[in-house]
Amino acid sequence: MTSRIQPEFRPAIRRIVLTGFMGSGKTTVGPLVARRLGWRFVDVDDVIEADTAATIAEIFDRDGEASFREREHKTIARLVADDALVLALGGGAIERAETRNLLLTAPDTILVHLEVKLATTLARCQGTEHTRPVLADQANLAIRYQRRLPLYRTAHVSIPVDKLTPEQVAIAILAKAGF
Repeated sequence: MTSRIQPEFRPAIRRIVLTGFMGSGKTTVGPLVARRLGWRFVDVDDVIEADTAATIAEIFDRDGEASFREREHKTIARLVADDALVLALGGGAIERAETRNLLLTAPDTILVHLEVKLATTLARCQGTEHTRPVLADQANLAIRYQRRLPLYRTAHVSIPVDKLTPEQVAIAILAKAGF
């Protein structure tokens, strides 16, 4: 009896979700990936700002982080139902177990972690403290980074991006997603 090796079954990917710490390149690389696929790119933070007519920093100040994370989760749950979508998450979205589980189990979805060192984040984000509430909190920045890193690494794929150009990261994402 001859055994045949079955080709690996891979469901069709209909959405790519990018996660990672601030400065990892989600909003830079996401449009590149979407353009190559002919898909739509959406940044969750942009949707929240448009829905609330307030900046993320204003929402944090006015309502607190817990309220923001609840709004963020509902927005992600709504968006992840769309097809032909590249979705960039805010850096802290992965901390909420409910959001993480949704993204890890959503059919036809690949969650991609763009892994960046904290030093790279600081270099890339210098001067944006007024728009990034987490970056403005320098005392707790390293603690947040260390707390989030293992959560980011639960993604389907992690890609170290410190030394890659945005185009190289886009190509790596597409390869990992099977395109």
